[in-house]
Amino acid sequence: MKEIRLIAADMDHTLLTEAGEFPPGFFDTVLKLNQLGVDFVIASGRPLYTLESLFTKVQGVISYIADNGGVIQYKGKRIFSNLLEKTAIKDLIRFSKSLSQGIPVLCGLQCAYIEAKHRIHDPLLSTFYTKITYVDDLLTIDCDADKFTIYYPDKNAKEQCEVHYLPRFHNQFAVTLGDVIWIDITNPGVNKGQAMDFLKKSLNITRANMMAFGDTFNDKEMLEAVDYSYLVANATPEMFAYARYKCPSNEEYGVMQILDQVIAAKTRL
Repeated sequence: MKEIRLIAADMDHTLLTEAGEFPPGFFDTVLKLNQLGVDFVIASGRPLYTLESLFTKVQGVISYIADNGGVIQYKGKRIFSNLLEKTAIKDLIRFSKSLSQGIPVLCGLQCAYIEAKHRIHDPLLSTFYTKITYVDDLLTIDCDADKFTIYYPDKNAKEQCEVHYLPRFHNQFAVTLGDVIWIDITNPGVNKGQAMDFLKKSLNITRANMMAFGDTFNDKEMLEAVDYSYLVANATPEMFAYARYKCPSNEEYGVMQILDQVIAAKTRL
């Protein structure tokens, strides 16, 4: 592990516990890794502004792959973004509003836009989107957005994706699942794996220098992009074909256990 120079970790159900808490000592570990020449990247479906609000203790040290690869920020500097075309956004909004299930979320770079009739779900939605603007009609919004998301309170995102969104949009967008409650839609080729490749080229490193942790479908490409790919023990069962290694669950702080191994290997140099 002493050749590792970049580590990326998904947040929900991977790094965070099921209660949404950071593992003990996590921020000190990020700082220690940085001192040893290892960049730590949070790779999440959450937007950049939400991630920045959660990692103030390591601001300027930690990097982000936000919105499943729609935005990349390296140590405080935004180095990549991939915006949806505005005509495409309107198509997605109209289609989602035509269905009986799902709450559409327009993921603008500055805030998330959600229709006011769904405000009842704010306690959960505001956990993922710390800046929400509630509007009467999403079709009236004109903004720069890198992702369109549909939230399913009934935890049936996979079924809805297979029945409605993949048949309609698989040739036009990247359509992926985030756990059982999210369908995430971005431009073709936008995913966490593509973001890792971008960082690899930008930092002049190889996949042998990269490690990643994930748990579900939107982590697939990221795991395939690195040599040191880990799934937490609580991962979606179908995902184990895409990772080389397995670590303990998020409740057992599995990511931290591997990070400690990296630090030990680096310290022995």
